[in-house]
Amino acid sequence: MLPREEYVEQAYLFRVLIERIGQDSTLQDLLSQVHHELLATSKLPMAVEFLLAELKHLGVMSVGMKRLSHYFTPYQTFLIAEAEEDRGRFDIKTALNILQVEADYRSNSDNRQGFFFYQFESLCRNRLNYDRGLKAISEDPVYDSNWKDWILVVRRDLGLVDLADLIYGRSLDFVAYRKRRLGPDAEAELPILFGEKEGKISLANRRKDPLYLFAAMQRHLNYPKVPKLEPFDDTAQLIPQMIRRLERMEARIKLFEEEQRQGIDITKFYTGPKGPRAELPLDD
Repeated sequence: MLPREEYVEQAYLFRVLIERIGQDSTLQDLLSQVHHELLATSKLPMAVEFLLAELKHLGVMSVGMKRLSHYFTPYQTFLIAEAEEDRGRFDIKTALNILQVEADYRSNSDNRQGFFFYQFESLCRNRLNYDRGLKAISEDPVYDSNWKDWILVVRRDLGLVDLADLIYGRSLDFVAYRKRRLGPDAEAELPILFGEKEGKISLANRRKDPLYLFAAMQRHLNYPKVPKLEPFDDTAQLIPQMIRRLERMEARIKLFEEEQRQGIDITKFYTGPKGPRAELPLDD
């Protein structure tokens, strides 16, 4: 894990890119501008310089983030790589939104349960590749060996076993259930990763949409929410189209009015190479 100031600066970087990415500026120009705004005592300015060089040479930023694996987590690299895919619908602005919220959460908390639910929900909501996504999540330095092993189990069994069951089997509420059924000496056979509240919430959301599970965790345990996709606002494009259509309708109405009064004089539509067509002189 990096020092807190690094995550604060990362959150600022992603937030500034989100705000300025729609101002007719390329990502290269934005990185060049933001580089001077970052805290010089942090390592992020050097990382941004390296990303900018990779972006200029290769046209992508994920390759540079992968080479800086000691600074950027595999999950961050995975999101940027998915956003840079030409065939996907996952855009760079959505990826930056997710990374900004995660960096804010990292700067204020070290709750592994909150990290996992946030990262996994981001895969679900944006329909990203679960196999590569969970592999990247398991390599995050915030998780210890027990967490990494369990995330790889989720990666293997997802689709065959309900996610709520996988969570409940590693919770303190499941240990309490075993003690009620098997006696006070019964202990968990596997390492416990979730508390009693997470266990109860997962038990209540068995065989339901996982998004209901994530929403319940956020309501009761104050876990971070994944930014949702913003609907595309096409008002800026509709208004010019409507203006052009109204102009065409006005021109047609004028033609109809002329036809009703005296007929349409089509000679005014005649044009030559140098303006209106002139009358030809009569021969003697």
